Amino acid sequence: MEWLIGFIVVAAIIGAVWVSLYNSLVKNKLWVTEAWSQIDVQLKRRNDLIPNIVETVKGYAKHEQETLTKVINLRNMISDMGTEDPAKKMELSNQLSSQLRTVFALAEAYPDLKANQNFLALQEELSATENKIAYARQLYNSSVTQYNIKLGTFPSNVVAGVHGFRPEVVLATPEEEKNVPKVSF
Repeated sequence: MEWLIGFIVVAAIIGAVWVSLYNSLVKNKLWVTEAWSQIDVQLKRRNDLIPNIVETVKGYAKHEQETLTKVINLRNMISDMGTEDPAKKMELSNQLSSQLRTVFALAEAYPDLKANQNFLALQEELSATENKIAYARQLYNSSVTQYNIKLGTFPSNVVAGVHGFRPEVVLATPEEEKNVPKVSF
């Protein structure tokens, strides 16, 4: 009879540990999902600002249509993607950021555009949004790292394997952003 009580106690302890580990994995997975949603919110915010900046620039830089078309096409691709593939969405987002830098560089060639208050306000808003996207990426990568650590460490890796938890991918920094800018005097 004592062995039965001992068995029940051990089974209860193992069950409690199992439930605790499972709940911890679910919590970490939800943090990853929430962190991605923060990126998605900022991407939408940026996408909502882009038509305004494009319209403002169009009036000043009619022959820069190719750049503006690229910006709109990338914006539309990101908007149409949904949330299935975060890495692909961030790759397109990085391309869009690069094109937006080109649009902002146009202001240097057009003094009237550079002085346009609407353009300056939109440029400031887009810059702030880019900073928020960068912060949200950091949060996402941190959440993914914590989650992936849980998946890889014992005993939570056993629980994760049984319940089908899969690792998430950390968002990488594009190579062109890693390069040190060349400065000449």
